[in-house]
Amino acid sequence: MLRLPAVVVNFKLYRQASGKNAVELAKKIDYVAKETGASVAIAVNPLDFHFVKDSVEIPVYLQHVDAVDFGARTGRINVEIAKEHGVDGILVNHSERRLKIADIEYLVSRARKVGVDTMVCTNNPSVSAAVAALGPDYIAMEPPELIGGDISVSKARPEAITETINAVKSIKEIPVLVGAGVKNGEDVRRAVELGAKGVLVASGITKARDPKAALMDLISGLM
Repeated sequence: MLRLPAVVVNFKLYRQASGKNAVELAKKIDYVAKETGASVAIAVNPLDFHFVKDSVEIPVYLQHVDAVDFGARTGRINVEIAKEHGVDGILVNHSERRLKIADIEYLVSRARKVGVDTMVCTNNPSVSAAVAALGPDYIAMEPPELIGGDISVSKARPEAITETINAVKSIKEIPVLVGAGVKNGEDVRRAVELGAKGVLVASGITKARDPKAALMDLISGLM
């Protein structure tokens, strides 16, 4: 389980965060986490996982796994094999990899059984409430229209944060992280003040000229 509040960095498939670059970026993030004592995790693609996992001490998530059991499943990765390979957690239902509610339920249930954390991404308060009923470890709410933009959810849509947190609490006590456009410590500070337990970020770190400095800035908003 992540120590909260936390910063979770999704490497996506950015060139700056894939292959050899993924390992170098992960090492920089790991260094900052150790230096500051902050709770930081990363989400990487399956091909980079082992190289990254062997290079850092922070939690390493997979960006996606499939809602399938073992069998004739060419090209698929399931929760059980992810656990066997040492995955700490999985991102589920990211806006760039949407799933049906039945698949989300399957993944959350199977991950719970084998001891893998689940961070389920949602896009609004109503979907967040529905996901809360499934009992994931974390919910990460990101308004799709703000993802990758220059204005953070905590500035552009602060009401979406409070409404999501209230919607989730009405169903179950599950930590809510937020994302979309988060770029600096002030964005994080506002989100935490609104009740978020951390942030899910990507380009703000992966595309930064100085990832260490960018992450230090973000982490300042947690303190």
